[in-house]
Formats: sequence, C-alpha cells, structure tokens
Amino acid sequence: MAITRRGALRASLLGGVGAAVATAAPASAWAVPMPSPSPRPRDAASALRLLKEGNRRWRRIASRHPNEGAARRAEMALGQDPFAVVLGCADSRVSPELVFDRGLGDLFTIRSAGQVLDSSVLGSVSYAAEHLEVPLVVVLGHASCGAVTAAVDAHRTGEVPHGHIGYLVEQILPVVEATPDDGDDFVDDCIRANAEYITDQLREDDDLRDLVDAGRLDIVPARYDLETSEVAWL
Repeated sequence: MAITRRGALRASLLGGVGAAVATAAPASAWAVPMPSPSPRPRDAASALRLLKEGNRRWRRIASRHPNEGAARRAEMALGQDPFAVVLGCADSRVSPELVFDRGLGDLFTIRSAGQVLDSSVLGSVSYAAEHLEVPLVVVLGHASCGAVTAAVDAHRTGEVPHGHIGYLVEQILPVVEATPDDGDDFVDDCIRANAEYITDQLREDDDLRDLVDAGRLDIVPARYDLETSEVAWL
C-alpha cells in the first residue's frame, strides 16, 4: 500500500524513534492510526470527559499513570493517535500529562510561555487537528503565570522588557489592556481572559475555522490552580 499524503507528513514529524523503526515496519504502518488498548475518543465530549476524570484523580493524589508500559511504548514507535491537544504554558509546574493523568501518546502537547501563539504553535495545532484528526484543543492557562504577570507589570509601568521576553509581553498586552482592572485579582482576571482570547483566536484561524464550524473540532479554555491542582473550565 502506498503511503498517503497525510501518512507521509505524520512520518516526517514522528522524530528519531519513528525513523529508527521505519525500516522494520511496513510502509502502511505510517499511514494509519495505531490501535489503543482502550478506545480512543473520536469526539470532543468524550475526550473532555477523559481529561476531567484524569484531573480528578490528580487532585486526589490517585493518579493511575496509564499507557506507560512496554506494550504502549512499542505501539507508539509505529505511529501516534492522540485524542486531545493541550496548548499550555511552558511553566514547569503545569505538565499536561500529569495534570490530566494521561500517558504516552494520549496528548499532543504544545507549550509556550503564556500560551502565546506564533507560526510554530499554530502550525503544531493545525497538524494535530488536520492530520491526526484530534477532536479537542484545550488552551490551558494557570494561576501565577509569569508571562501574564510581566504583561500586567508592563501595562502598569509603561515599560516593556527588551528581547524575546518583550515579544511575549507584547503578545499578551492587548488582552491586559482590554481587561478591567478591578483590584487584587487583576492578574488572575488577565490569565483567564488570555486563555479565552487565545481560544477565540484559534477558533477563527484560517486552518481551523472549517473544522470548528463542521463540528469536527472543539476548542475550550481552562485555568489550572497551583494550590488545589484543579482545572477550571472557562
């Protein structure tokens, strides 16, 4: 069987492990999703339910650490079939696989400070949505986000940091400037607003809009609380 266009793109992004097994696996292995031990959710509602269940286990210190064994590792060497994209902050305290108690190959994880969108991030989301047919994208903000806090500081002082950090701040500043400053919770209000803003940007993106309109993709904002370990769905 010839490798499909989608399968070829998937193979090109699988990385070193995929390349190492390419000579041992049939060409058709790259073109089709690999079966999972449990059915992979094919709709956003089912995917969201698994994430909520996983976060509940994480909060209760009852994580199961699914899909980490030898069989799963061998399976994932031949192809990936994640059921959700998590666009999260690069903050070391907010690891999506831990927060949602998921394992190898379950989540297509993309991380940038403040969930800031650029061409690389957008291309990664588009790849997962179009070629891996992931039905759900979660934009995961979190409490005490340093990138959003820096944007709030720049808003209040009028001083934007130089260099790459300045780029991040400039991307978040429009959200901060559009958010009412009602007092002590202003930073957290901006964190929530930023997740919602990025969600709206993704829904309107040229590569994703048709999938959203057709009901094949849902994009939802969320906020992770560092103290309670709970994900709130916005």
